[in-house]
Amino acid sequence: MSKLRLFAAAGLALALSAGAALAQGTLRIGMTASDIPLTTGQPDQGGEGQRFTGYTMYDALINWDLSSADKPSGLVPGLATSWAVDAQDRTKWTFQLRRDVKFHDGAIFDANAVGWNLDKLLNQQAPQFDPRQSAQGRTRIPAVTSYRAVDANTVEIVTRTPDATLPYQLAWIFYSSPAQFERVGRSWENFARQPSGTGPWRLANFVPRERAEMVPFPDYWDKARVPKLERLVLIPLPEASARTAALRSGQVDWIEAPSPDAIPSLRQAGMQIVTNAYPHNWTWHLSRVEGSPWNDIRVRQAANLAIDREGMRELLSGLAIPAQGFFPPGHQWFGEPKFKLRRDVAEARRLMTAAGFSATNPMRTKILISPSGSGQMQPLPMNEFVQQNLAEVWIRVDFEVVDWNTMINIWRAGARHESARGATGMNYTYFIQDPFTGFIRHLQSNLAPPAGTNWGFYADPEMDKLFDEIRNTFDPAAQTAVLRRVHEKYVDEALFLMVTHDVNPRAMNARVRGFVQAQNWFQDFSPVFMAPR
Repeated sequence: MSKLRLFAAAGLALALSAGAALAQGTLRIGMTASDIPLTTGQPDQGGEGQRFTGYTMYDALINWDLSSADKPSGLVPGLATSWAVDAQDRTKWTFQLRRDVKFHDGAIFDANAVGWNLDKLLNQQAPQFDPRQSAQGRTRIPAVTSYRAVDANTVEIVTRTPDATLPYQLAWIFYSSPAQFERVGRSWENFARQPSGTGPWRLANFVPRERAEMVPFPDYWDKARVPKLERLVLIPLPEASARTAALRSGQVDWIEAPSPDAIPSLRQAGMQIVTNAYPHNWTWHLSRVEGSPWNDIRVRQAANLAIDREGMRELLSGLAIPAQGFFPPGHQWFGEPKFKLRRDVAEARRLMTAAGFSATNPMRTKILISPSGSGQMQPLPMNEFVQQNLAEVWIRVDFEVVDWNTMINIWRAGARHESARGATGMNYTYFIQDPFTGFIRHLQSNLAPPAGTNWGFYADPEMDKLFDEIRNTFDPAAQTAVLRRVHEKYVDEALFLMVTHDVNPRAMNARVRGFVQAQNWFQDFSPVFMAPR
């Protein structure tokens, strides 16, 4: 038995040993993460962290609407009831805060709490500054340069330049209780065990790497989102087979990302399989540093022409949407790229020959991959499939396998950092729901690490000009036209290896009711309940 399997089995046994009989209203979820995401306010573990310890225990000034399965999620008021940009100075934004919001410890949320929380991410001199949370949150809000409380219920935020994407950026930032931080001795380590946010769930029990238990917060400000469950239990199970076994045996009620080959038998066993489109892509992010083989557009296009995307879909038992671009086909920002993603080995070899490669002189590259992780789907068999496809066009791939949280840290450090281990690409899945997370953060030249997450150090003045145009275009229709031009450039220049889009499968037992799978990386667990046995 592998060390990973032993670890998963041991973790599951420890997580469930307390339990003789869990309460009837308890939902137990097997996550793909190998540890409980940070509980202090800015979760780690990527989108899965935001899903399970972000939007459960905390709120943003502006939240995602997670109430519908039938349409893409949009932004809705959260801790701010309204926001507006100054018509005379488009770097100044005013946010009106929701009144009578309480933290889990009973303290009142106000404008001072907003500034205090932004300081914990951005102000290294503040006593509450937390390097771990800053690592998660700072790159999410690169536009923010200053902020102040105008009065108890009004906040002003100033951006470096006009930036129409600020509301999307702020949807990533959550708010912890300053009073609770003082109460636990100004220690984020202590706060992690006794966190206090404003969200619909509060933490009741926490054992790192084993389990986290949440219970409803009855004083939550949005009464429609006060949870129906008695308890929500999170259990890290990074190996797909361990998650499936736990669901079959009744040790958990719900698993994230079931293995595609297990889905038919899970259905036969009476399990529910829930899927939906969501803003996701499965890519290789390519290094553009000096000496990278991916600096040649012919190589990038050849690699994209080598991929058998329909074959990948079959590998995943149909649970994927073959990529036609960086964004899914039919998206309003797709535009009309001239370079068509398709399987064309002959054309790929012609391009590789023109670039100076051949069967006897193949291109060689090292790619960072993870064995699991938020949105990574089934990364080991998928990457092996891609590796075989690329070998047909004289691209020889070696893999360096790292765990998901390590991968995130390498992504933040950048392709030039020693932690990248000489790799010229990484398999990284992306949340692509808004202009900033979908486009700007990946390729804007001044967002290369440590300033942002342009991991490959891509730099193109033409792309930077398009990004500036997005930020300065506040009219939605006009902004959409610019976004289409950006996507066309992404595809025509094959800036990523674009493979597939996930449909976000989950498996759960028949007792789980009330779940609405939003077209989003994040989900709302408040409507969920367990039917009686």
